[in-house]
Amino acid sequence: MAEPPSPSLKIDRWIDRRLGSKALRPRYAARVIAVTWLAAVLLFGVLERIVDPDTFDTVWLAFWWALQTVTTVGYGDVVPQDTAGKAIGAVLMLGGLSFLSIITAIITSAFVARRQADLQARGDDPVIRRLDEIAARLDVMEAAPHERGRDARPPGSSS
Repeated sequence: MAEPPSPSLKIDRWIDRRLGSKALRPRYAARVIAVTWLAAVLLFGVLERIVDPDTFDTVWLAFWWALQTVTTVGYGDVVPQDTAGKAIGAVLMLGGLSFLSIITAIITSAFVARRQADLQARGDDPVIRRLDEIAARLDVMEAAPHERGRDARPPGSSS
């Protein structure tokens, strides 16, 4: 009997289906980013309020701080005083920068791949066209010695 797929494989398949069906249109990509950022702000805001309640007297102030931190704005109007709060802030800053970089790279890669697929489907891919030209030139070069004879020397060589 076959083993059930691992949870990470299920997640990978779900992501592939979701992204494949949407073909990573800019509007869908923007939604993914917005929902992820919102979730991070809410999660880290609540966590910061719990860890450092003296600095963040309301959860709304903690949300404001998390929003500033995840977007790397950091006005400095409110700053965690507790060591654990500072550690959470560091994780949020690094996570925000890393996540933004990764999401940008994934979306850009998907757009490039989609454009290449469209060009290939139309038969208008400049890279493939250039490779075909190079292949044709190589075919001519390989055929040239056979046409001149077996002992033909390359042009420019002396006897």
